[in-house]
Amino acid sequence: MASPSDRADRAARAPLAERVEQLLAGEGPLPIVAAGEPVLRRGTEPFDGQLEPALLARFVEALRVTMHAAPGVGLAAPQVGVELRIAVIEDPAPVTEEVRLARGRVPQPFRVLVNPSYEPLGTARAAFFEGCLSVPGWQAVVARHAQVRLRAEDETGRTVDEVFTGWPARIVQHETDHLDGMLYLDHAELRSLSSGRAMAERWAQPTPEAAAAALGFPLP
Repeated sequence: MASPSDRADRAARAPLAERVEQLLAGEGPLPIVAAGEPVLRRGTEPFDGQLEPALLARFVEALRVTMHAAPGVGLAAPQVGVELRIAVIEDPAPVTEEVRLARGRVPQPFRVLVNPSYEPLGTARAAFFEGCLSVPGWQAVVARHAQVRLRAEDETGRTVDEVFTGWPARIVQHETDHLDGMLYLDHAELRSLSSGRAMAERWAQPTPEAAAAALGFPLP
C-alpha cells in the first residue's frame, strides 16, 4: 500500500506526465517550439522518474521521429514544450570529405541523453555556422569548445561518460545548452547572422573565414 508521501509524490508528478500523454496523442512528428516561447528559456528539471518507463520510451521515440522529420541532428525536450532534462542526438553526417575534415563531422549513432552535463577538455575552440530547429531560417557563427567530456545517463539509467570532439562536441553543447534555457544565439557572433538564402548563396564553404572577412567578425 502506498504511503501518503508516495501518493503526494505521484500527484506532484502527474501534471507533467499528463501533458506528455496529451502531446503524444497526435499523429506524426511533434510541433517544435520556436524562439520567443518561455519554455525555451526557463531551463529544465532533472529527470527523476516523472515519466513511467513506457511513457518515457514513447516520448523518446517521438523525439527521434521529430528530429528526423525536421530534419536535425539533435532535439531537446524543451523544443517540444517539455521542461525535462532529456535530449536526443543522431548525425548520419552526409557531408563531403572536405567538410568532414574541416569540421570534424563524423557519423553519430542515435543516443538519448538524460540529465546531461559537459565540461571542456583543453582550451581549443572552433567556430562554425550553426543553426537551430527553434530558430528556423537563420544561422550564425558560434565558437565552441573543440572537445568536451559528457556525463549523463541513457533512457535505461545506464551511465554515459564519453569524450566528444569536433562536430559531435558541438552537438552535445548545443543540446545541453537547450536544457539550461540557452539558445545558440546567446553565444553567436551576431554580425555573422545570416538567412538561409545567404547561407546557400554566399557562405556554403566548409569554414567561415570568408564570412568573417566580409561581415566583419572575429574568429578564435
